[in-house]
Amino acid sequence: MGQHFQHGFLDYPVYAFSENYPHGHIEDWHSHERIQLIHTLSGVIRVQTQEGIWITPPGRGVWIPAHKPHALLSSGHVKARGVFIDASIQHGMCNECRVVAIPALLRELISSAIQIQHAIQPASRNERLLQLILDEVRLLPTLAFSLPEPQSPKLQQLCQRIKNNLALEWHLEQSARLLHISSKTLARHFQKETGLHYSDWVRQAKLMQAMIDLSLNKPVLNVALDLGYESPSAFSAMFKRETSMTPSDYLKQFSAEPV
Repeated sequence: MGQHFQHGFLDYPVYAFSENYPHGHIEDWHSHERIQLIHTLSGVIRVQTQEGIWITPPGRGVWIPAHKPHALLSSGHVKARGVFIDASIQHGMCNECRVVAIPALLRELISSAIQIQHAIQPASRNERLLQLILDEVRLLPTLAFSLPEPQSPKLQQLCQRIKNNLALEWHLEQSARLLHISSKTLARHFQKETGLHYSDWVRQAKLMQAMIDLSLNKPVLNVALDLGYESPSAFSAMFKRETSMTPSDYLKQFSAEPV
């Protein structure tokens, strides 16, 4: 549990919550009986499951199905908001982890729902507010801020080695030699187990580390060099291509005062 946990009225199929996490806060493996949607107003939360890693910078959220084991790591001072949803009403909702955009309407609905402290009366404003939240979460667009993990031990070890040394280029042929297999064999197994081409996975790993490093106010030049880019401009081009934001636009999210 983080700090200053607050929530709306609990005895209803959906309720909202707010919680703050200090930098470096870890929540070990656990699960919830309800579906959880968690998003950040500031800071970054990394969610890990057996299937992969999901990153939620400000304005994004992570959808976590009920009973899904996961662990959390916070970077920066995290102000988190979200909702818990009864799994019995999950019709039309996603049943796997994903990163989603959080529209302004849903953000404000959640803020209002946190203030609900009394039983929900039928046909009341509070009931309509909570029902609207359920309508909105069914429409959330999925974003590609995740890093799927392979299942075989050899590929898991390779991926961990890549994540520990992101400044290297990690060409396909180089990694294949480490595993004593052909590059074609590695490419085939990697895509089968992760759903991504090898080069796309490496780029995604660098992107997700960049999102964490930038949230901690690490200079763009240092981030670029630590991730193996020859110049800040090359790094910025990749970052904008993948996120539709420049690093400076991304950083503005952290300097804005959350509401």
